[in-house]
Amino acid sequence: MDNGKKILTIILVIAIALGAGFGGGYMGAQFFAKQQAATAAEAAGSAIQQSTQNTQASNVTIQVDGNTTIAEAIAEKVMPSVVGISTVSTMTTSGYGDLFGFWGYGGGQSYSYDATAVGTGVIVDEAGYILTNSHVVNDGDTKSITVSLYDGRSIEGKVLWNDATLDLAVVKIEADGLTAAELGDSDTIKIGSYAAVIGNPLGLQFERSMFEGIISGLNRRITATSEGSGKSTVLEGLIQTDATINSGNSGGPLLNSRGQVIGISSARSSSGESMGFAIPINVAKPIVEQIKETGQFVRAYLGIRAIGLSEQGQYNSTQLQENFGTTTGIYVSSVSEGGGAEKAGLKSGDIILSIDGKDVETMNGLNTILVAHRVGDTVEVKYLRDGKTETANVTLSGATIK
Repeated sequence: MDNGKKILTIILVIAIALGAGFGGGYMGAQFFAKQQAATAAEAAGSAIQQSTQNTQASNVTIQVDGNTTIAEAIAEKVMPSVVGISTVSTMTTSGYGDLFGFWGYGGGQSYSYDATAVGTGVIVDEAGYILTNSHVVNDGDTKSITVSLYDGRSIEGKVLWNDATLDLAVVKIEADGLTAAELGDSDTIKIGSYAAVIGNPLGLQFERSMFEGIISGLNRRITATSEGSGKSTVLEGLIQTDATINSGNSGGPLLNSRGQVIGISSARSSSGESMGFAIPINVAKPIVEQIKETGQFVRAYLGIRAIGLSEQGQYNSTQLQENFGTTTGIYVSSVSEGGGAEKAGLKSGDIILSIDGKDVETMNGLNTILVAHRVGDTVEVKYLRDGKTETANVTLSGATIK
C-alpha cells in the first residue's frame, strides 16, 4: 500500500509540474463590466517613409512599395529586437489528499518542484536592457532567467526591477551585437490605427510569431489574474487591440505602422475573442530611462494611504454620492508625517480627484500617473474637502508610509 501511495504521489507531482510549465506567459483578463467592441477601421496602407530617430534602435526604415507590405517591413525591422524569456521558478503544492478533498489521506504533505514558463521581451537599449511583463518573470521570484536572442544565442538574464501593479519588468543581459527597438509615442495613437504584435505564443516552438490588426480601444480598465500566482491586479489606461495576444506573447511589443513600439502586450480576455490589451509604452519610458541612468527605479509618492472609491465594496454609487459628495476619486485614509501631501496641507478624509489635470479613480491609476515623475517633482492635486474643491501643489517623496 505504501508503494502505491508513493507511485501515485510521484505521478501527481509530475502532472502538476507539467501543467504549471505552460503557464506564466500571460494574464487572463476578467472584466468588471461588459465592454462594447470597437468598430473596425481600415488599416493604414499607404507608403510610409520614417527615418529612425533613436540612434540605438534598428536602422531599418519602413519603406513600402509594390513588392513589400507594411507587415513585412515591420517584421524585418523589429524581429531582431524581440526575445524569448524562459524562467524556472520553485512552486509549492499541497499533498494529493488535499487536492481531492480527502483530508488525512496522504497527510496533506506539501511538495516543491521547479516550474518552467516562457514569455516574450523586447530589447529597448543595445546595452542589454529588456522590457517585459512582471508576471513573465514571476514578479521577480525566479531561480533562473534565460533570454533567447534572434541570432540563436541564449544568455542568462537578471531582473533589475519589476512592479506587479504595473505589470512591467526590466531584465538585463550582458551581450554585444544587440538591436534595440524604436520606441513610439503611445499618447498619439488613435482607434482604428494599424497594430501588430510579435511574440512567442505557446512557447519558443512558435517563437517570434507576428499578428496584425488595429487599435480597437484606448484607456481600457481590466482585472487581470496571473496564471502562476493566481493574484488579481487592476490594470488601467490599457490599449485594446484585435491583433492576437496568446499565452507566451506577454511582454512582447505592440507596434504601429512605422515599426515603433507603442505598447507591451500584457493580457487577453478570457471570454471575448480578439480582445488583447497592452500597457502604453509611455508608462514604461521613464522607468527604463531612470534605470539606465542610475541602475534602479525609485517610485515617487504623494505620501498618503488611500483607496479608490470605486475599489471599496461598502457603498454603492448612490451611497458614495450621499456620503462623500462624489462617486469617483481617491479617499485619503492617512497622510505620512513629513511627506509631501502633509506639507501641502492634505488631510485624512480628503478625496483626490485629479493629478495634473488627469482624473484618478483607483490607486493603480494614481500610480500610473506618478510613475512618469521623479522624486522632488511637484504635481498639482485637486481634491474635495467638506464639499468644496481645493487645489494643492505636492512635492513628491521617495518613500511610502511605514
